[in-house]
Amino acid sequence: MAMSVGSKDGEEAPINEINTTPLVDVMLVLLIIFLITIPVITKTVKVSLPKAANIATQTKPENITVAVDSEGQIYWNNTPVSDTNALIELVKVEAVKDPQPEIHIRGDGEARYEDIGRVMYSIQRGGVVKVGFITEPDRGMRGSR
Repeated sequence: MAMSVGSKDGEEAPINEINTTPLVDVMLVLLIIFLITIPVITKTVKVSLPKAANIATQTKPENITVAVDSEGQIYWNNTPVSDTNALIELVKVEAVKDPQPEIHIRGDGEARYEDIGRVMYSIQRGGVVKVGFITEPDRGMRGSR
């Protein structure tokens, strides 16, 4: 019996196919690793998470709106306020009421964070507990600025 071990003229012919056996072996090992580790990663403590609902704010007559424009000017229910000390005094008057009113902050999109922070700090110093932010809903116009 004769066995052919190469080409007729002694040179080996190039292999025209890709050897997929090592590739399949590596992929199977990776699949097994993922199947073993995923259940370990996903185990968490079972808790009952609260349900969130996006409900439009019902503005009550006793709610107070504090607005901050792009220049940092503060408005108390559409009336300009001279400075943060005057704002604190206005908040103190409202803080003693029972029930305490909510203060809604409307900040201009171009207002500095520092100005909004000063207003929040003044409201906190005045003693009002319920503070909210008024925003406009996204109407699907992302990136239009």
